[in-house]
Amino acid sequence: MIDLILVENDSKTFEKAMHDEMNKTLKHFEGELIKIRTGRAHTSLIEDLQISCYGEAPMPLKNLASLAAPESRLLTIQPWDAGIIADIERSIRASDLGISPINDGSLIRIQLPEMSTTRREELSKILSKKLEECRVSVRNVRKDFNNLIRDAKKDKIISENFFNRLSDILEKLTGNYIDKADQLAQKKEHDIRTV
Repeated sequence: MIDLILVENDSKTFEKAMHDEMNKTLKHFEGELIKIRTGRAHTSLIEDLQISCYGEAPMPLKNLASLAAPESRLLTIQPWDAGIIADIERSIRASDLGISPINDGSLIRIQLPEMSTTRREELSKILSKKLEECRVSVRNVRKDFNNLIRDAKKDKIISENFFNRLSDILEKLTGNYIDKADQLAQKKEHDIRTV
């Protein structure tokens, strides 16, 4: 929840708190976009894959190996302990990624297939869903801040004029962040559509 004390005529503190909250939402969205595969290989596709090894709880792949994308459709996994290479290979095959690892004994290579039109359509739908989640999240931040200033006005902590000024800032920033999310999504859509 928002930790902010409203003070009459102090719109800068209010604006900074809003920026901070909305930036969190935008950063999360950017992280989600990286996970959507385009025509180029990216280690984020596999880095959070859970690997069961050493008889312990599963760990993310990025904690067990060095990951790289040396070519546009190739990922490489260099485990720090060669003894777990079979565990990594098994986890990749069992995942829902639909990729086949090639194990040469010390390095695992993953050759990503050429993306089909159908897959591009699926990715576009996923992108649209993530964009809408981001927009909803930004609007939820707006709602929280709107409730905060509405309650402050009701409790006579701030004046009607200051409430109106904060409401204008709130709407302007919400619009700006939704526009930023839309621009990020358009760029990703272009990457998905580019053959």
